[in-house]
Amino acid sequence: MVSVVAGAGVNPADQRWGFWPLLPLYPYGRRHTVFSELIPGQLWSLEQLQGVYYVAVPVRLTVAKVPGGLMLVNPLPPTGEVRQAIAGLEQQHGPVRTIVLPTASGLEHKLPLGPLARAFPGAEIWVCPGQWSFPVQLPLAWLGVPARRTKVLFDDGVPHGDVCEWLSLGPLDLGVGRFQEISCFHRPSGALLVTDALVGISVEPPSLFDLDPTPLLFHARERGDQPLHDTPEARRRGWARLVLFASYLRPEPLEVPTLKEVFRHAFRPGLRSAKAHFGLYPFRWKPGWEAAAAELMREAEPKIQVAPVLERLVLPRAKKSLLDWLEQLGQWSDLRWLVSAHYSAPIGFTTGTLASLVRDLTERPWAPSTSNWEFLGSIDQRLLDLGVVPEQPRLRS
Repeated sequence: MVSVVAGAGVNPADQRWGFWPLLPLYPYGRRHTVFSELIPGQLWSLEQLQGVYYVAVPVRLTVAKVPGGLMLVNPLPPTGEVRQAIAGLEQQHGPVRTIVLPTASGLEHKLPLGPLARAFPGAEIWVCPGQWSFPVQLPLAWLGVPARRTKVLFDDGVPHGDVCEWLSLGPLDLGVGRFQEISCFHRPSGALLVTDALVGISVEPPSLFDLDPTPLLFHARERGDQPLHDTPEARRRGWARLVLFASYLRPEPLEVPTLKEVFRHAFRPGLRSAKAHFGLYPFRWKPGWEAAAAELMREAEPKIQVAPVLERLVLPRAKKSLLDWLEQLGQWSDLRWLVSAHYSAPIGFTTGTLASLVRDLTERPWAPSTSNWEFLGSIDQRLLDLGVVPEQPRLRS
């Protein structure tokens, strides 16, 4: 895999994202991008960071070669860097023919769809059925998505059916809206393109952090008065903790110190800057936290899994829907790779890998509420008690 990482010579204007207040996630108005070739001549990746309080993980737009041009899957903010990288691909492979939003609820992909569509005015737009917004239901046109060239997956057919197979996970009732994700099997590359349904996590921090390792170094510390030392060990330790945060929100080994303790360690010399959050570090890690991280990551190759936050908050009563979807994936004997919108890609993913995943999901407890899962379980139970989420989430397609 070949990566091109933006460096100090990049014009800051080419990394600007002016609509960041609509979803105010780190790194806010300046989005660095890493451009990679995933499968030679067939698939490419554009990655940016997103997160809260330096809990930042990569989010990916995938570019796929299709007859006559390119297809963009899982939109990202179309900064100048992004547009330039895609323009380079267009020179070699033809124009962007299609932009696909394959999720009903992913705001990190939905909000950039309008600007991305305007950046490629000749592209046809395809969206997952059941699009929704909260707290007010708004038409996609109000979010800047051009209605005249927008189609709905399955309702209006599917794009590039000669080289792509499309399969739905869901729809499921979330109470305020629906969860539905349309996966794409891109036959020329042998890759399954998904948004959130499956992820693979490596112990090595993504190269995207080479642009600015501050999030890793910030969370590698034990207290707020410790400096942000950049070492390979600190980067790996910070990455493991970011994965724990992103997976469980509040994992079991995490404690929240008192405000008195937090402020006692803050505002020390060398940390009096916004980049260091002025030394404010409201976390404390108990001994043994490494074992919790090891359950999510693998050394040799990324561990393919259902992200815990998805399993416990979106699919806790929809295990059968997930297993049905996985069973349907098994029909494609030429499946070779998994490319998710998050974490590592591409990851080896064959029918054998799929069978192992199904076996693991069948044999282990599903959506538990103990240990690292306790906080997620408490959120789900509270939503159930309030009647926000239904006991039976499965909807008719």
